[in-house]
Amino acid sequence: MKRALACLMAVAALGGCATVRTLDANVPGAPVVYAGTRLDWYVINGGCCPRDRFGAEAPYFAKADLVPSMLLDTLLLPLSLLTAAGIEYRASGGL
Repeated sequence: MKRALACLMAVAALGGCATVRTLDANVPGAPVVYAGTRLDWYVINGGCCPRDRFGAEAPYFAKADLVPSMLLDTLLLPLSLLTAAGIEYRASGGL
């Protein structure tokens, strides 16, 4: 588990994580569910203009970022589904 976390952090530090980059993308019609994974896959397959489609630049190492982005997108899936469904949610923490 520690090794996987270390790899995830290393990939995110190298070129930025696609999932993190797409979290604040404010482009109408941009994908929300598995957005980081889809951004990586789009760039790997030669897609042009990721900023126009996803609202974020692709990481430099898209192939290396694919699996960590997929893991993070899976963790964020419930929030992504709520956002895609147009349900507004407010999260708060602390005591």
